[in-house]
Amino acid sequence: MKRTFQKAAASLVLIVTVAIGVRVGFAWEQARKIPAGVLGTVPFQQETGNIAYSLAQGKGFSNVFRTETGPTAWLAPVYPLIVAAAFKLFGVFTARAFFACVALNILFSSAACVPIFFVGKRVGGWAVARGAAWLWALFPTGVMMPFEWIWDTSLSALLAALILWATLELAESERWPDWGVYGVLWGLALMTNPALGALLPFLLGWAVFQGRGESSMRWKRVALAAGMAVLCCVPWTIRNYVAFHRFIPVRSNLPFELWLGNNDIFDEHARGGRRSITRTEEARRYAQLGETGYMAEKWELATSFMRAHPGLELDLTGRKFVDFWMGTESPVKNFRATDSWLIRGVLLSSFLTAAGALFGIGAMWVEKKKTRERRRDGAQSAGNEIEEKAETTRKIVWPAAVFPVFFPCLYYVTHADLRYRHPIDPIVLLLTAAALAGAWRTRKSQRNRETRNSQSEAAKGMSLPN
Repeated sequence: MKRTFQKAAASLVLIVTVAIGVRVGFAWEQARKIPAGVLGTVPFQQETGNIAYSLAQGKGFSNVFRTETGPTAWLAPVYPLIVAAAFKLFGVFTARAFFACVALNILFSSAACVPIFFVGKRVGGWAVARGAAWLWALFPTGVMMPFEWIWDTSLSALLAALILWATLELAESERWPDWGVYGVLWGLALMTNPALGALLPFLLGWAVFQGRGESSMRWKRVALAAGMAVLCCVPWTIRNYVAFHRFIPVRSNLPFELWLGNNDIFDEHARGGRRSITRTEEARRYAQLGETGYMAEKWELATSFMRAHPGLELDLTGRKFVDFWMGTESPVKNFRATDSWLIRGVLLSSFLTAAGALFGIGAMWVEKKKTRERRRDGAQSAGNEIEEKAETTRKIVWPAAVFPVFFPCLYYVTHADLRYRHPIDPIVLLLTAAALAGAWRTRKSQRNRETRNSQSEAAKGMSLPN
């Protein structure tokens, strides 16, 4: 019975099925509390829904505030096109369109179990593979996000996990088509969530130094992948240049995001500064200036504020750090204040997995040293295999670590939210599983040493003369 349970727990099909089941269950539980008319309108009252509405009406990629303001590059095109397709098939601003988008989000989110499972197997064997996949299948934020946000969030999580898996597999490939497909994967990621592009130079650089074959050939293959990624973005970049007469690689809204997290609202000594930001006021200002003028104004306001408040900026960076990893600037206060066990579960799981990711990186770094020690203590015949496993683990540390280390940096400067962390959550849980596996191995090793010492002491006692 124990072997049957272990075999079932190791089944990737079962893990994905459970992931789909709990997400569908959460969506059904939440949806039955909300009128159909609300479900068909409120979730789309944001930039993605507005642009998708414009696309469905045949007006192109435009009208980010659902008013006739013309073309926009506020968002990358992939996910608004998906929502627009749902509008075309199931009706504009209908509950059916909402559920279609939620269903796709659930599939994207659940599918992330697959790459995380196989990366976990490379990192620490079957235990880490199972642990990482099960953690992601049941992770509270992962269960909630497909329903709560009609945004690219769940798709971005799948793409991030696929990129990590593909990077590790590709380092062992010398086939040019593989590198071309890898570049297309990156192109899709950039056209979905350009923030993932912050990881591109680090992962491609790792592939150069860890790949197979001659150095010159590795550089050429990496150049092919980078070229394919850029090529995927070129049509959209050309469209942006034609529409705005300036170079916008994918998105234009960085100045707005920077201003949201750096403005007079955060300065209690500001005179005449605004005390709140409203969509109505920003839509009016956007319509007055146009997208180019609006973004230029926000850039000037944000950068001027940052230069004038260096001390406050340091404090804001710390608050954004906590907000990114916990979903709130005051997690302890909010944990105590809320009466929702769901919110408490989200806050607690966010903290534990953030800490787990940190310990996971450390556990992977020391794995090589521990494995070599086991080699010295164990059979010599198994030494090469153990050493190879240690070297593999050491190499994997860097591509796994760049996700939690470098991806959040943009949000420490602009503004943060738990939703922005979600694309790297599968990798965060992978590192958490590695930390748990490392702790288990350490505890097991300690018990084995204690057992050997006890047996040694008992043997000495028996050998003493009467």
